[in-house]
Amino acid sequence: MVETFGANFGAGLSSARLEDLRLVRGRANYAANFDGEFVYAAFVRSPYAHARIRSIDCSEARKADGVHLVVSGADMRDESIQPLSFAQVLKRQDGAPMASPARWPLAVEEVHYVGDPVALVIARDRESARTAAESVVVDYDELPHVIDLDAAVTDGAPAASTELSDNIAGIFSLGDSAAVDAAIQAAPHVTRLRLINNRVVVNPMEIRTAVASHSEDTGFVLRGSFQAPHLSQQIIAASLGVTSDRVRIIVGDMGGAFGARITPYPEDVALLLAARRLNRSIKWQCDRNELFLSDTHARDHVTDGVLALDRDGRILAARFDVLANLGAHISYFGGNAPTHTGNRVATGVYDIPLIHVNVRTVITNTVPTGPYRGAGRPEAIYRLERMLDVAAAELGIDPVDIRRRNLIPAEKMPYPASSGATYDSGNFAALIDRALALSNPEGVESRRADARARDKLFGRGIACHIDTTSSLVPAETVTVRYLHNGVLEIYSGTQAMGQGLETTFAQMAMARLGLPIGAIRVFQGDTAIVQSGHGSYGSRSLYLGGSALALALENLIDEAAKSLATHLRVDRKQIAVPHSDSIFRIDGETFSLARLLGETGRTHLEASATFESVNCYPSGCHICEVEVDPTIGEVKVTKFVAVDDVGTVMHPMIVHGQIHGGVAQGISQALFEGCHYDTSGQLVNGSFMDYTLPRATDLPAFKTDFVPTSSPTNPLGAKGGGESGAIGAPPAVVNAVMNALQPFGVRHLDMPLLAPTIWRAISAQRIETDVRRAVAGIHSSLTSMPA
Repeated sequence: MVETFGANFGAGLSSARLEDLRLVRGRANYAANFDGEFVYAAFVRSPYAHARIRSIDCSEARKADGVHLVVSGADMRDESIQPLSFAQVLKRQDGAPMASPARWPLAVEEVHYVGDPVALVIARDRESARTAAESVVVDYDELPHVIDLDAAVTDGAPAASTELSDNIAGIFSLGDSAAVDAAIQAAPHVTRLRLINNRVVVNPMEIRTAVASHSEDTGFVLRGSFQAPHLSQQIIAASLGVTSDRVRIIVGDMGGAFGARITPYPEDVALLLAARRLNRSIKWQCDRNELFLSDTHARDHVTDGVLALDRDGRILAARFDVLANLGAHISYFGGNAPTHTGNRVATGVYDIPLIHVNVRTVITNTVPTGPYRGAGRPEAIYRLERMLDVAAAELGIDPVDIRRRNLIPAEKMPYPASSGATYDSGNFAALIDRALALSNPEGVESRRADARARDKLFGRGIACHIDTTSSLVPAETVTVRYLHNGVLEIYSGTQAMGQGLETTFAQMAMARLGLPIGAIRVFQGDTAIVQSGHGSYGSRSLYLGGSALALALENLIDEAAKSLATHLRVDRKQIAVPHSDSIFRIDGETFSLARLLGETGRTHLEASATFESVNCYPSGCHICEVEVDPTIGEVKVTKFVAVDDVGTVMHPMIVHGQIHGGVAQGISQALFEGCHYDTSGQLVNGSFMDYTLPRATDLPAFKTDFVPTSSPTNPLGAKGGGESGAIGAPPAVVNAVMNALQPFGVRHLDMPLLAPTIWRAISAQRIETDVRRAVAGIHSSLTSMPA
């Protein structure tokens, strides 16, 4: 257990965001805003889901006006590069390493999905590059492809690559299969359900941009959007065949990332190689339609779930057999999200004694998938929360009651879950209590009656969730430096991407040292300035990076006290250390940090700290109300309440904003978003003309609140709150819609719950009811006829 002192660092304050002024004034430092003399890039992409490259004719493109360079994958492979690596976290059934087609910067010999980059054109301007790219002629020999998950794992299915013998990349297994089987066999009640967690496109507001350059002196320099700059530096260096110190990553402001920008893409390496050839700076910016094919997608699971329960609704055992679509290549964290990361919370907030999870990760000829806000935890919580609602309906138990009967009691914390995780803290019953109170349960029947009067169906759904922070690299280092001009510099390897880290870190230092917040500078995102770091993903920034900052500030105070004691020739213990300002006191005399530097002759004070910790587990309860128009199937979310335990709430305004954003994305997945491939492997809704995101009018005003329990894993007592909204919202919304459709006997519908899907379900039940009534009428007439 770690001693917590979050209050010393401004917990509960909501300082104005430092980032916002430059963002709203158009002074943001996005990669696309970087000025300089550039040539511009365009990529040629495969139109086929799977094909052999017979030849590439670049002659016309090379002759085009303004073109500087045209290269293919074969050209680049001649430069002794390596494919992009991925985290080898699984084994195949035979014990062999995970299997994936090699992911070259540009495709070599074979393309594996529509959008696979095949050639690169560099020209004087963006339009010239794009026009020349259209004249590159690629001769393809189309190969058998596989898109559907179930089809990909059937006997005799075509392999998604000639490099593979089958389409199973690796297998993950958790729990005691035999014990779960026995519990299911003996259970008084068993609920079975097949669920699809729909594939979505990760759509940050900022489209992907890269600026690549190279010189013999500086090596490779890449400006772009990366959540983990130092990890990206290592991956790129390995692909280029150089040491990490020969690659510099620079990240400015980011317009969202959500997991899709943790690590580099093939285009990044290709651009750096082209920059070395030309000795020119190259700029590439995709458009939104290209992003649909170039950035990783997410989710895309098919789960067969089984819950064994007693007659009172207590869970005896759970089994989940999952197919997880990794797409055509394994992205760097592609294998982690649906397996180790997501299934740490496979049992949710419930006391489930037995569980078995089996995940087959599958290669298909689709865009590669990767982490997206929650990264495996939304999928794990969704399947469990949906099955609980179905079980409650089958047993005639209220959905809230069945959850209460299975909750882990607060007094059992820390709790060793049957998934293998140890939950650090939480009061799940209190979360339900608070969410119910905020949702005005007393008015439910009035709202139901009001909806009925307007010919609408009313539904109400609940979902409890638990998250886990990232433990891929469970440590972070921060350096702080106080300068003679009164400025405090903070150097952190975490990465701001819109979530307000700059403000939160500055507020912590302001509160601890009593400095003006405007005198604090936060440095992130440049591997030449920040020497080490592991980035921001998996809600790790505050509980690891913030804790390291807190310890570094304490070390700075100690260093200042030691320096002052040496200067005054007194014992260090005679110096009164400040608790909420930068004033040191001795014998009635006060010393500010500025005076201390002046009198000791030092130019600056500097201190560092590294903090390492096990996972912590944020949790929450979300309640959703909907109205469904049965004539057209349209769903309107009318109320959404989210109550979360994020541990110590360091900056309430920012955390409320994080919850709001996650809930919006969760509602969007439940009701609007979903990738649709045709049988040829084409993404048929590959633009905002066909792929739906919610508008502000599609969402209600959210009610959010916190019931925090301090985490003993870190000195701030924090847990992380960036992903909970996207975890709890999808099951809450779907449960609400299914509740509304209960009169029609609809048991389950898969996301997204589009209006046509709901209308067809209602119509099918109406037809079935009409047929039954007609048959019953005929039967009654026949039996009443005289012999």
